[in-house]
Formats: sequence, C-alpha cells, structure tokens
Amino acid sequence: MSILFQQTKQPPSPHRPVLGRRRECELLDGLLDAVRGGDSRVLVLRGEPGVGKSTLLEYTTARARGFQVVRVTSVQSEMELPYAGLHQLCASMTDRLDRLPAVQRDAVSGALGLGSERAPDGFLVALGVLGLLSEVARDRPLLCVVDDAQWLDRASMQALAFTARRLHAESVAIVFAARMPDDEPLGVPEPVGLPELLVKGLPDREAYALLRSVLPGPWDERVLRRVLAESRGNPLALLELSKTSMPAALAGGFGLPSVQPVKERIQTAYANRIAGLPEETRGFLLAAAVDPTGDPALLWRAASRLRIDPEVATDAVAAGLVKVGDRVGFFHPMVRSAVYWSASPEERRGMHRTLAEVTDPAVDPDRRAWHAAHGATGPDESIAAELERSAGRAETRGGSAAAAAFLARAVELTPDPVRRQDRALAAARATHEAGNPDLALKLLALAETGFVEGRRRGEVDLARARIAFTSNRGSEAPGLLLKAAGRLADHDVALARDTYLEVVNAAIFAGPQAYDDGQYEAAKGARQLPATQPPRPTDLLLDGLAVRIIDGHAAAVPGLRRALRAFKEPELSPEEGLRWLWLICVTAVGLWDHDTMSVLADRHLGLAREAGQATALPFALTMRCVVHVLDGELSEGAALAEEVQTVAEAVGTAAPIYGALFVAAWRGRENECLELSRRADEGVEHRGEGVGPVVSRWARALLYNGLGRYEEAAEAADLASREYIQLEMGIPVWSLVEYIEAASRAGRPGQAADALVRLTELTQASGTDWARGIEARSRALLSEEAEAEGHYLEAIEALGRTRVRGESARAHLVYGEWLRHRGRRDEALCELRLAHDLFEGMDMRGFAKRAAGALAAAGEAVRGRTESTESDLTPKEVQIVRLVREGLTNTEIGARLFVSPRTVEWHLRKVFGKLGVTSRRHL
Repeated sequence: MSILFQQTKQPPSPHRPVLGRRRECELLDGLLDAVRGGDSRVLVLRGEPGVGKSTLLEYTTARARGFQVVRVTSVQSEMELPYAGLHQLCASMTDRLDRLPAVQRDAVSGALGLGSERAPDGFLVALGVLGLLSEVARDRPLLCVVDDAQWLDRASMQALAFTARRLHAESVAIVFAARMPDDEPLGVPEPVGLPELLVKGLPDREAYALLRSVLPGPWDERVLRRVLAESRGNPLALLELSKTSMPAALAGGFGLPSVQPVKERIQTAYANRIAGLPEETRGFLLAAAVDPTGDPALLWRAASRLRIDPEVATDAVAAGLVKVGDRVGFFHPMVRSAVYWSASPEERRGMHRTLAEVTDPAVDPDRRAWHAAHGATGPDESIAAELERSAGRAETRGGSAAAAAFLARAVELTPDPVRRQDRALAAARATHEAGNPDLALKLLALAETGFVEGRRRGEVDLARARIAFTSNRGSEAPGLLLKAAGRLADHDVALARDTYLEVVNAAIFAGPQAYDDGQYEAAKGARQLPATQPPRPTDLLLDGLAVRIIDGHAAAVPGLRRALRAFKEPELSPEEGLRWLWLICVTAVGLWDHDTMSVLADRHLGLAREAGQATALPFALTMRCVVHVLDGELSEGAALAEEVQTVAEAVGTAAPIYGALFVAAWRGRENECLELSRRADEGVEHRGEGVGPVVSRWARALLYNGLGRYEEAAEAADLASREYIQLEMGIPVWSLVEYIEAASRAGRPGQAADALVRLTELTQASGTDWARGIEARSRALLSEEAEAEGHYLEAIEALGRTRVRGESARAHLVYGEWLRHRGRRDEALCELRLAHDLFEGMDMRGFAKRAAGALAAAGEAVRGRTESTESDLTPKEVQIVRLVREGLTNTEIGARLFVSPRTVEWHLRKVFGKLGVTSRRHL
C-alpha cells in the first residue's frame, strides 16, 4: 500500500516524500531547517477530511531529527472541556514552570489543574504557554503538532493561536492540521491569521496509482476513472470507496454514480461497514467513540459492565476501524463520528450513562457529570446540580466557555422553573464572558420565561445591557443600563447605584447623543437613591457626577475632589480599581487635576498588568499614554500606543486608537493623524461609538493649529464641541481651547469670545495651575494690548509650575508671536527660541515648525534637526531599549511586549550592533 496510508502501522520514511506531496514535503523540510537555525515557524495545513493532513504531520515528525516532539490530537467531544488540549501539550513540560514569571506560572498551573489558587486569566495563560515553549526549546528545537485543530477546545486554541502569532526566534515550530472552515461550521474559527498551506486532492497520476494499489484486478477503466473524478483525488475516499463498491460496478460499469459530496460518501461508507459488524462489536466501538480520553482501562470497565466479550476488540481492530494499545484511537476521526451518529439516540444515551457509571467521581467529576447529562432522558435535578458544581470548577480554572457549556446543559435538565431561571441567568453571564453574545442573549430569553420577580428582571436587563456595551460601545447601551438600574433600585441599592455609574461611563463612549437618555436620567435616578454608609468611593463619584450633570461644574468640584481622594487611598481593592479607574481618570481630567490623573493612570496600568486582563489593558495603556503626551514625553506615549496595538494583535481584537491619535496630532504628522482620525470617525458608523468623531475632530484641530492652518483648525474644533448640551470632561473642553486659538488667528474674535465664556466656567471652578494657565493663555489671545501681556505672563508662570509641558511651550510660542507683531524683536526671539527648543526636544514637529516660521519672520534662521541614531531602530527595538533603560529584565520585557525572553535577546543583539554598544549598561 502507498506510504500515504501507513500511519496506523508505522510513520512515513524520513528519507523520501509522501506520495504526490513533494511540494508540501519540501516546504515542511524548509520549516524544520529554519527552526534548526534558531528561527521559529508556524504553519496551518488546511484541507477537507481524508485529504492527507495527518500523514503530512507524521512526515514532519519523522523528519524532525534532533527535535523534541509534542503531539496534540483534538477530539470533537472535548471541545467544551477547558484546556484539554493544553494538558496534552504541556504535560511533559511542567518541570519548567518555575522558570516563568509568578503570575504566568500560577495561571498555567491553574489551567492545568496543578493546585494554583489563582483563577487563570486566558491572556496570562497564553503568555505563560509562550514562555514555557521558549524555555523548553532552549535545550533543543521543539516541534508541536496539533491534529484536527478545528476540534481543539476554545481555551487551548486561544492560547496556542496567541503563542503562534508571537513566536519569532525561539527554535519552536507549531504545525496545525485543520479542516476547511465550511467543513466544521460549529468549530472554533482558529487558527486564523497564520501562514496556511492548502492541502488538495492527489494529482490524477498518483491518485490512479493509489487506487490500483488496492484494486489490482481487471476492473473497467472507465469506471475507475469515474471513481477518481468523484473522489477528487481524496486518498481516504479512494480507499474507502474501493472497499465498499460492488465488484459488478467496478468490473462491468453497472453501478449508478453517486450524487453525494466526498465527505458524505466517506461517512456513508464507514456507516455501511459499521452496520455489517456484530452487535457486540458495534457496542464496543460505540463505547470507544463516546469516551474521548482514549483510556483503555475505562473502556474495559465499560465493556465489562455491558458484558461485552473482550475478544470483540480483536474484530474491531481487524476491521481497520480502531486500534487499542496504551491509548484507544480510531483510524480516522470520521470513523469515530460515523460510529457515534449511526447509533440510535437511545443507544447513545445508554452508552453515556454507562460511561458515567464507570468514571471515578473523585478523579474526574466533570467528565462524569458531562456523560450523565448526555445520558439523561429528561429533567433531573441531581444531574443539573452536579453540572452546576462542574461549572464552578471550570470557572476556577479559567474556563468560562466550559462553565457556560455546563450551565447551559444544567438549564435544560432543571425541573424547577425558578431554579431554571437562576441557572439560565448564570449561564448567560458565563457565555457572555466566554465571548458568545448571541448565545448569551438566547439564554437570557430563557431566564425571562414565565413569571420573573423584580430583582431577577433587573439582573436580566443588566446582563443584556452589558452585552450591548461590550459588543459595540454604542448608543444602545446607556438606555439599557438605565432601564436595569431603575428595576434594581427597589431590590439592591448598591448594585443600582453602580449601574447608574455604568450609564455615565457608557454615555461617554456613546458621545453627545447619549446625554438626555443617558447621563441626565442617570443623575436624576442616582439622586433618588441614598448612598451606602459609609459611602464607597463609587458612591462619592456617582454623587459628584450627578451634581455636575444637573447643577453644573462649579457645584460639583468639592464632591468630585472627595471622590478623587477616595480612589487614591491604598485600601481600594484591585477589582474596584480595574473597574472604575478609567472613569475616575476622566474625572480628574475634567477637574484639570494632572497630578491625580497621573497617579491614578499609573495605578490603573499597574493593576491591569498584574491581573493580565487583556480587556482592561488597552484602556489603561491609553490613559497612561495620554499622561505621557501631556507631559511632553511623546516617545514614551508612542511606545504605549504601540503596546496597545500589540495587545490587540496578540488577542485578536480591535485596538483603541485614541492614544496613537494623541501622539500623531502633537507630533504634527498630518497623514498619520488624518488616517487615525478617519478610523475614529468610522467608530460611530460601525458601533455607534459617538466619542470617536469628537476625539478625531479635536486631534485635527490641534494638528492644524500646530501647522498654522487656523481656518481648518477652527472648523474641526467647532464640530468637536458644539453638539454638547453640557460639556463633557476632557476632549470637548480641550476643543474649546483649540477653537479659541484658531478663531482668534482666523479673524473670528466674537466667536472665540463666546467659547472663552464657556471655558472660563470650567477653569475658574477647578482652580489648578493647569486650568489657570490655559484660561490665561486663551484670554490673552482675545485681550486688548494693555491687558494681553499680563495674561501671557500669567499663563507662562502657571503652566510652568505644571508637568503639562506641551501646553507650557505653547504659552511661550503665542507670547513670542505677540511680541514679534508688536516689534519687540529681541524679546520675541527669546520666547520663540525657547518654544522652538522645547517643541523640538519633545518631538512636537508641527508646533516646532510654526515656531521656526515665526523665528524666520523675525530674521533668525533655524538649523534643521539632526536625526539621532535611535531613528535607525525599529519601533519594537525602541520599545525594548526604553524598557532596558527602566531596568527590566528580558523576562519582564517579554511579558510587557507579549514576546518570549529569547525574542527579546534576539532584538537586543540587533540593537547592540546598530548602536555600537556591547552591553545593557551601555544602553
């Protein structure tokens, strides 16, 4: 028989390619050679069932001389068991866990059930797997092969896909074999975004040779050609159809052509072979198909309980359908599927009950519960309760998808209507957390079936609102959250108040259109609910924001400052910090309190890094990026904006672009800023995220003011602020500042004066140096000559006491421009030189160019900027150099940038060569 189908007996010869697969084998050989040379490689073999993907995996392992080889074989029935695939991958690597950072080690240990008390975040598990594979490959190259990847459990697939996307120079190869997406519509849609090789049917010549190797008799050539055409070169189809076709059809051409697709014909062929076996043999095969673990001891216990003669195993093996050794395995996954689905529903349920009975509840309680659930014939509270306990264990191990699956099945088996509603609500929450909002909404509908008491109705509404917010952050969420808060008010005041705070948060993302139906109604509702005593930090924040929304900014300042102090207290729990620090930072911006904003943004980022929360990290990074930009540290801000993109790429989500937009606008990079601005505008079209256009218009206004294009700046700033009934905190207010400068320069002093009145209402109540300096600078632009200079000097003094260096430099710039226009050349040159040097030092090229133009107009030429050697580095290398300067180790840098320590080493070697240094100390 052809080498292509010897995998059940022995691996392919390592010295010659697989029949008809020379190109594929050469590519796989090249992959292994690259890994031997120190690189890492990833490949996904895609193809229909039976086309030969598994044989190519066997070829790869046979050729991997000198490699450590780890195999993962996925089973469809284990798709909802968390980290089942990871157990196979990492079972032999646990002795290296102590080399990982503590949080990653705990996460991987928890996922593998090794006793960690920490419920693992999937992001940390993925980082840990990346580090673990890198450590294992230090000794010799590592090859990981994953067969039937479309059936890998979601948690394992996410970890492996993350790892595959981040590999670079670790001497690791990962080769997946997966069916075409259309073949498994319910399968996990990973791995995506990785290099793929489409494995097609054999060429005609090789397919004919294979068919002739199993049908050497005098068959009708026309019929053989038809079989070749219908099989489309699928090797498994050629073998199975040759076994099940009638001799008359092959010899004389009297058979009828099949209209079934190849996959269905193979399934049918297997089903026909199974149907012809004795009843005991079919029972043995069904037991093997129902048990995904391949544990021979468990199979023999099941056979004993069913009184199946052990000799029938010999018949099953002889039929070429199953093999029994230290593990039980089928010749092909389609055999398992055919065995399972050709049995009657009652036969399948009975076998699941048998497997539940012979599974040790102390060793594997979750699998026992799962079998019992599939064996149930109707509602059964005892099984439902066990599934609920299994869900709790799965959640502890970080398996939200598994918890959702256990709970969803528990709902189906729960006889009591009230308890069914409770479990449906819990299942909906878990399903939403697992990233399946559509199924979560269906489960919420079950939670509303029949009579629903008030508190549960409010909890259902809250779950539905949170799904809407995380799905699109658009205008729908505030109204849904408001409805939930109103229903919860009579049952749980603390939860209702927190929900009103969620309304305010969601309305910020939704933008100006969410004011009436969002913030204002939330503020009114909050006033009707007394705060808990003593008030929590969130109570102080909600009450302060309610006053601001209803009574205005000045009245709210004292209460909001109390809230800021409460969130700065060390007693604030990490959970509260991760949930609310983004909103409190926005509040600090609204109070022009840079110091508190900086402290809390740093705290938020630290908590997000420690927790490894991929959902919280991009927003924490963005807020810290904004602080760096305000401080004039654009390079640091750019590094964090790059990290936001890195996080998004690593976990496969859309990245918030606001940090990058801040950096581009202050740097004066028009093309980059406009492209990011366009993408921010698209947020309202795709998700209803109304804050996007507001941020993008402010960024354009800042950009154009820096470039001296005041008409365009005024138009953009006006659009950013005029839609608000009451100004939001932050960007809309900053847009007023840009509008005042642009309108005053564009000859619209009257309109600029109106904007100054609105700005003053906010700055005077806040009273910080940042607020006073911005107000004084804006007032100076509109003042008569006798008063203007005093305002300019006040702005320079106030902003000089802050860390808001970009705004401070702008005060020197506009003062220098004012002096030049009044003929005070020497004084003007002093201010303009200072402004130009500040802007250049901060890489604010747009404003630097404007300052250079003013200097030239005053008769002083400005030398062009000399590029630093740092400009030769890639963005990733710049990030690594900065982190080295901060004193981070390679392991810490790898964790920060989501790469392995060995990739950090590889980048540093390149950096040393480019910069001409020989050690970390020289950096």
